[in-house]
Amino acid sequence: MGHLRDLSTDDLRDALDRVDGKTPAIRIVAAIAYENGVSQTELATWFGVERKTIYNWLRRFDDAPPAEAARDADRPGRPTKLTSEQRRKAIESIGDDPEAAGYEADEWTPETVADYLRDRFGVEYSESSCRRLLSEERSSNVF
Repeated sequence: MGHLRDLSTDDLRDALDRVDGKTPAIRIVAAIAYENGVSQTELATWFGVERKTIYNWLRRFDDAPPAEAARDADRPGRPTKLTSEQRRKAIESIGDDPEAAGYEADEWTPETVADYLRDRFGVEYSESSCRRLLSEERSSNVF
């Protein structure tokens, strides 16, 4: 296959330094391994995906610069129910103790976040969306 024919391992390593997120990093690591002789079949086993997935990952690098090729394109989805200001306030609030927001709980859970969003902003969020907000809040406080 002609994958990565115009890219050096150094190009890929430079891209690895520039990307954010686990999935783009995994794709670049797979490309580096492929450049170093690891087969698509073996990569599929390493990463627990189908061989076709590895093929698709590598094919991306034929069409775009490495850091761009490793990232997924933005996908339009359902518009958010919260404005950016409401979202900021919600994430700020769930960074504090739930009792400060009037909830009898030791910590925020997806259920208490859903209650908070309904009570404070009048919007219904699914449990998985509330889990994402919790994750976003926790990752924003890492440093």
